[in-house]
Amino acid sequence: MRIRSSNFLVTVISLATVAIFLVGCAGPFARPGREGPEDLPRKGKEPTISLYNKEKDQVEEMRLETYLQGVVAGEMENSWPTEALAAQAILARTFTLKKMEEGGVKEHNTDASTDEKEFQAYAADRINQRVKDAVEQTRGMVVTYDGKYINGWFHADAGGKTAASAVEGLDYRQEKAPYIKSVSDPGFEISPPENKSWKAEFPLSEVRQKIQNWTGHDPGAIDQVKILEKGPSGRATKIKLGNVTLSGPSLRLALGSEVMRSTLLSRLEVQGGRLIAEGRGFGHGVGMSQWGAKALAEQGQNAAEIVQYFFRDVRIQKAWD
Repeated sequence: MRIRSSNFLVTVISLATVAIFLVGCAGPFARPGREGPEDLPRKGKEPTISLYNKEKDQVEEMRLETYLQGVVAGEMENSWPTEALAAQAILARTFTLKKMEEGGVKEHNTDASTDEKEFQAYAADRINQRVKDAVEQTRGMVVTYDGKYINGWFHADAGGKTAASAVEGLDYRQEKAPYIKSVSDPGFEISPPENKSWKAEFPLSEVRQKIQNWTGHDPGAIDQVKILEKGPSGRATKIKLGNVTLSGPSLRLALGSEVMRSTLLSRLEVQGGRLIAEGRGFGHGVGMSQWGAKALAEQGQNAAEIVQYFFRDVRIQKAWD
């Protein structure tokens, strides 16, 4: 099953965020948000984007809505409920336009890239009618807070509860994200066993080298590890290994976010020359849980309701018709 979280974290944690301004209201998808601008300052037309195709090693031009079909197919299982896929489409559209405003993919001088380490996942071969319907029914819809695009963060599984802030889950401090909130993740019950409880072991020599590579500091001989701080949702936010103290999200990235599946840890200790980590969930826990989106869709929630369940005081608005 294609449920991403870690590479998206690498992308968003490394990019600064800049607001984009658009206009409009999404009709039946619009819901009351916090007090403030109800409309974006201007309404645009669907753009044609420049896309670096990693497989072909070439730049292509593509309508943004067409591009989003490949993104949704790459980011979420294409057999899932249409409303879950539609929620993913809304966040993917918001993410794309926000990053385009920031300058896109500077390495290729393009608006976007099919390389998920640089942008979002993309799987044109997995596009089916369900994916097409999800993108079409949300055409032009974006997520805003006070008239500005949000960071459309998502992850696979929150382990029962989403992170209370971008700082807790991502160590993201480039700007405030007041629209992030901690909510119960209804997807935890239907998530696969490896998300409910996972275990990872790392040789201490490997841990030492990876921490040095990540932080630029040698932690020395690691004979103990200690979680110094946890956030409101229980995620490890500050960890000390040897002589180095780093954030929980940084340790996860350093060791490999596909292996250390989250910072919602139930165990972290040194034993027998290895660092042993146990926890639950998969991903940084910030924003929308993909398994949670699936669960809410199965309960009858629509795409806008799903997005607004995971984000505080946001509006779903139209960037173009």
